[in-house]
Amino acid sequence: MQTSNETISIDHSKELDLHLDSNNVSKEKLFSHPVGLFVLFFTEMWERFSYYGMRSLLVLFLVSEISKGGWQWTRPEALQLYAWYTGLVYLTPIIGGLIADRLTGYRKAVIIGALIMTIGHISMALEGANTNFFYLGLFLLITGNGLFKPNISSIVGKLYPSTSDKKDAAYTIFYMGINSGAFLGMLMCGYIGEKVGWHWGFGLAGVFMFFGMLQFYFGQKIFGVLGAAVNKTEKVIDPTDEILPKKVSNQRLAVVAVFSIFTIFFWMVFEQAGGSMTIFAKDYTLRNLTGNASTIFKWVDAILTIFPLIAVTVVLLSLAAKIAKKYPATIIFTAISFIIIWGLAIWKVEKEFTALNTEVPASWFGILNSFFIVSLAPFVSKIWETKFNPSGPVKFGLGLIFVGIGFAGLAYGGMDIAKGATSAQVSMFWLIFAYFFHTVGELCVSPVGLSYVSKLAPAKVVGLMFGVWFTCTAIGNWLAGTTGGLIDKISSEYSISIFFLIFTIIPIVAGLIMFALSPILRKWMHGVH
Repeated sequence: MQTSNETISIDHSKELDLHLDSNNVSKEKLFSHPVGLFVLFFTEMWERFSYYGMRSLLVLFLVSEISKGGWQWTRPEALQLYAWYTGLVYLTPIIGGLIADRLTGYRKAVIIGALIMTIGHISMALEGANTNFFYLGLFLLITGNGLFKPNISSIVGKLYPSTSDKKDAAYTIFYMGINSGAFLGMLMCGYIGEKVGWHWGFGLAGVFMFFGMLQFYFGQKIFGVLGAAVNKTEKVIDPTDEILPKKVSNQRLAVVAVFSIFTIFFWMVFEQAGGSMTIFAKDYTLRNLTGNASTIFKWVDAILTIFPLIAVTVVLLSLAAKIAKKYPATIIFTAISFIIIWGLAIWKVEKEFTALNTEVPASWFGILNSFFIVSLAPFVSKIWETKFNPSGPVKFGLGLIFVGIGFAGLAYGGMDIAKGATSAQVSMFWLIFAYFFHTVGELCVSPVGLSYVSKLAPAKVVGLMFGVWFTCTAIGNWLAGTTGGLIDKISSEYSISIFFLIFTIIPIVAGLIMFALSPILRKWMHGVH
């Protein structure tokens, strides 16, 4: 058996090298993956830093008093703008995918999108000069994201042969970059925006978006012809590409459609993190800490600030050792961004250790998801490369069930909260429990979904199908806000425990349905695993 497995591994490695060769892509490897994956990793990391950094400030800025630099909007007004922004951010990728597929190619779309978003962040930082800059900034961020988001995901898929078993692992590593950026963005932009000034927080998000764009721009030759401008007269033939009958293509697209529909259920539940779970953290969780608990939290917060930075710095140093001679500008700009972020991290930790009072911010719990992603992604990535690697439908089913288990913990933790109660002092453990299981579920759904879209969609429409995927994510986000808004109604008529029990049942039922559909979906995938 060992010899057989080794032979298969060698065949997969040769297949990958043949694919890279045929597209003039750098064959240098890092952690057994093409170095291009890690250029995309850092580009996406800084884009997510900017997105989540700004998003963490948006509602807080809008509802803050004018005397504190905010606009003093009502909460419904602020949340309505927030809903429009987050919804459109996930809808514009379908247009951006079409533009890249038919006009610009993926790489140019990523660069243009990153530049537009950089200008958008700068515009938001100038809102003090004229309020129109704020709205212009939001428009530019929505537009730029539409070009950037689906097309960088497409390039990840293009790095590998169409049926490569390494794609799931690659997207999991890529997803680690997404969550490293989200974690650091919420931590740093949120902290600086609240403690120093809103404009500084908005501006900081733009700084790192700019660095992400530069390191991608100067490293794009790593990708050879992958993602280059569309050439309608000449096509590069990849010897590992499949020529598929129409029935096979249609059935594979049907699988993408099923995955997209089920991801709506996942995000509808998972994105309670920004609504009902934040309310639970704010009003129902014990957050004022004293004595040993205060000291422990300060150390935990410091570790959570430094640990992800150490992890991504190791990745950067490993990448630098591979490509610094050929692509010095890429490494230089990424290194500058890391020097800045390390300086901010050390300043934040020192400031918190010298603070007199310790109250865990309600928003702090939001970083747990990204922290668990960064911690667990390498482990899950390795599982997907072993013989224990289940099929896509099974992974989806598991992800939905895990997110349901997380809400089961919140339902249990809130059992003693009286019907209609507006405050309580529930242990922090239950929120940490929920975020852990939600993260495990996310790793089974989101990066795996990205991988299967790239593997199952025909090459000529892969950008469009990523757009469809993100459109379903937008629907899920909208449903999350709508259903999360029922928390007061349900908790007053029944209990907050019943409210969270609803979000336990929905994903578990959806997961069991996915298990039932697994045999037919595997058949329709026609050999893609």
